[in-house]
Amino acid sequence: MKRESLPCCSFSVWLVFTTVILQGVESAQGKYAQMLFNELFAGYSNALRPVEDTDKALNVTFQITLSQIKDMDERNQILTSYLWIRQSWYDAYLKWNKDEYDGLDSIRIPSNLVWRPDVVLYNKADDDFSEPVNTNVVLRYDGKITWDAPAITKSSCVVDVSYFPFDKQQCNLTFGSWTYNGNQVDIINALDSGDLSDFVEDVEWEIHGMPAVKNVITYGCCSEPYPDVTFTLILKRRSSFYIFNLLLPCVLISFLAPLGFYLPADSGEKVSLGVTVLLALTVFQLMVAESMPPSENVPLIGKYYIATMTMITASTALTIIIMNIHHCGAEAQPVPQWAKVVILDYMSKIFFVYDVGENCTSAQRVKEQECKLRKEFKSQKKQVRYEGVSSQLSRNRNNDNDLKKKLNGHVNNSNPVQCENAKDVVNVCSCFKILIKNIEYIANCISDHKANRAKGTEWKKVAKVMDRFFMWIFFIMVFFMSLLIIGKAI
Repeated sequence: MKRESLPCCSFSVWLVFTTVILQGVESAQGKYAQMLFNELFAGYSNALRPVEDTDKALNVTFQITLSQIKDMDERNQILTSYLWIRQSWYDAYLKWNKDEYDGLDSIRIPSNLVWRPDVVLYNKADDDFSEPVNTNVVLRYDGKITWDAPAITKSSCVVDVSYFPFDKQQCNLTFGSWTYNGNQVDIINALDSGDLSDFVEDVEWEIHGMPAVKNVITYGCCSEPYPDVTFTLILKRRSSFYIFNLLLPCVLISFLAPLGFYLPADSGEKVSLGVTVLLALTVFQLMVAESMPPSENVPLIGKYYIATMTMITASTALTIIIMNIHHCGAEAQPVPQWAKVVILDYMSKIFFVYDVGENCTSAQRVKEQECKLRKEFKSQKKQVRYEGVSSQLSRNRNNDNDLKKKLNGHVNNSNPVQCENAKDVVNVCSCFKILIKNIEYIANCISDHKANRAKGTEWKKVAKVMDRFFMWIFFIMVFFMSLLIIGKAI
């Protein structure tokens, strides 16, 4: 038992000894760090550029890391982003020999104690002009100072919404010194682009790069050059949200507009459907207009809405015209001959428009036979009626001749009773003639009524054929408009 406890005791002693040594080292480094801090900042001033030769420029290495896109306000054209800004430079008055301070090679001190370059965001769009966050800086023994500071920036961005919601945006972030010119402070890119390794994916935007370019500009106010570093943030919108909430409902509503031509004219809902669809598209148009900046560039989806609304307005106007044609009655003029040939003969067959009782499966031969039988039946009926009437008239004439002969004979014989019988026969014949005239009048009225009814039926068929024609025309227009906007997305 004693032998087994010896290794445990030796390990505990070693652990305690190591802890004591480390605490002694830390206390020694803390002692040297305090001594170093007092000696470095005894006569130091953070108000002047830390250079030994004032004619030489101080190089500041600049780098940003994009952490998150917080907001993209298209209407106000402001990009809000969360950045990590790293700046590094050499301070000629903050150097030491690390061997003299027990190998201490770096210390961390508040950033307001040392000189800092006044690098600001040129295209800042925020009302808050507060100073940068006073985070600590890392000071190395060779005088290199590294300052990492987080920042939430609001920068102005020219938003082009011509292809919304399939648009790409390029927002610039331009950083440079506000008071020092290029002969005093020179800004150098640490990398060729911004660091996107720690970027948090955004639900609305995709990042396609962030290249960095250094520019040297001479402004009109000053003759000295002023360098700056411009980071171009390339963004592509994720369009799924807008497709399912703005574009797809509009496409579905647009396909309802041509169906207004398929509604029966007597339903009374043809114009109501067009107006309802027009109001629905107006609501979507207002939703898009509220989120877009008031610019001359109309968004792609806005153009689609306007084209669809124009198409629906035209379809509603055509529906009103076709309804007037449908309700043409007996007072209207007959259907012109060209309309009978073009619309009733050819277009009705192309768009499968048939009369009552007809369908697309009935053979043309059967129709012709039915028409021939109908004509023969009518001609035979008229012939029978005319033969009956003529035979009756001939019999009446013969009877009249007989009656005249008898009357003449009876007049000579002067028989009063027979004269009375002859007068009765003449009265019956005259009544029969009046009856025939009335029957012919009724037949003429019925034929005129049938002719007027046939004329109204022809106008109704013309309206129905035009409905089918415009329905397919508008279906094709909606289809190609949808393909066009999808092609812009691809």
